[in-house]
Amino acid sequence: MLAGIAVLFRLVFIVATPNLSQDFYRFIWDGKLILDGINPYLSVPNDLKEISTSLEFTQQKLIQGMGSLSAGNYTSYPPVNQLLFAISAFLGGKSILGSVITMRFFLILADLGTLYFGRKLLLKLKLPTHKVFWFILNPFIIIELTGNLHFEGAMLFFLTWSIYLLHQKKWIWSAVLLGISVSVKLLPLLFLPLLWNYFLKKRNFKNLPDNALIRNKIRQVRELNSQQLLIYYLIAGTTILISFLPFLSSKFISNFSASIALWFQKFEFNAGIYYIIRWIGFQLKGYNIIGTAGKILPLIVILILAGLAFFRRNNSTQKLIGTMLLGVSVYFFLSTTVHPWYIATPLLLSVFTKFRFALVWSFLVMLSYSAYTINGFQENYWLIAVEYILVIGIFLIEIFKPKLLTRLPYYK
Repeated sequence: MLAGIAVLFRLVFIVATPNLSQDFYRFIWDGKLILDGINPYLSVPNDLKEISTSLEFTQQKLIQGMGSLSAGNYTSYPPVNQLLFAISAFLGGKSILGSVITMRFFLILADLGTLYFGRKLLLKLKLPTHKVFWFILNPFIIIELTGNLHFEGAMLFFLTWSIYLLHQKKWIWSAVLLGISVSVKLLPLLFLPLLWNYFLKKRNFKNLPDNALIRNKIRQVRELNSQQLLIYYLIAGTTILISFLPFLSSKFISNFSASIALWFQKFEFNAGIYYIIRWIGFQLKGYNIIGTAGKILPLIVILILAGLAFFRRNNSTQKLIGTMLLGVSVYFFLSTTVHPWYIATPLLLSVFTKFRFALVWSFLVMLSYSAYTINGFQENYWLIAVEYILVIGIFLIEIFKPKLLTRLPYYK
């Protein structure tokens, strides 16, 4: 019954044009370029607009709709995402709404896939299966993924399927699906280092008798697990590489890298800790230090992920997912740009853990909508402060003093 309600809520949006995001115009644009045999990574829409005086009405509407920021930059969407754009543009024909409806069907199917594999994984982990509906029936998820057409939903479907297969010890296909997930959105790249202790499982070798036979057996197991980890990385990496092959060129690498760098060194939205760093920068330097902070903060994230990978005992699927949740949350806490739909990833991962801060975040992140007013874009920093103080506060309590929250209803 709950699954039917989830589908019904999503179908409400089926013929609606997103009004909280312009991104879908760029999705359709990229898809149409691919259908025309043009590599979408090698040009920006404004360039084509300037060199061509015969753009179709639909093309003109797409450039106008995506806004000057998107129209003036290279695309940052990976190849599997581009494939979905191309299929949507093909099935939609010259109709923008037709393409929107096709994309929406893809995302509804992805959510149903997440529901299916998420429930199966919860059963395997011996956790309550109703927890998957914290994600599937969450108003924020329905609005941002189905309503506003953000493809985190497709990425999370492949990620959930991959984790389920990994738990089932079908790690080859798990690696393929993780590679596909990365080729929808790059975010799951953060999780690859965290598999280190999951495969090696060093904890299993403690407190065993010290004799030659057992030492030899331990060495053999570690060698086998190391080989499996290496093969997993190779398969995931090969899957990603194959998806990029049709577009590869030196110019592609340059353009794609430049597009990704914008998210760290140019764009600012709903940031938490970064806004404090930026304020300190203004006091000390007198100008916005995003160019410097955008280079240092990712390095801090990498160091934290390395610590989680090598020193946290991720020797079970549930512990691995918990570490993934911690890693991606720290990444967003330190990011310069945190759009609401980004929180879909920590929210889904939290379903398989004891942590609830991501569930709280999925509601508080909607405070960021206040930045869009009839008078233009203007962030309310008091609301952002409320969002991050509450979320980070609950995050820290859950890690260091979890018993303080056990009396709350959603912790039972």
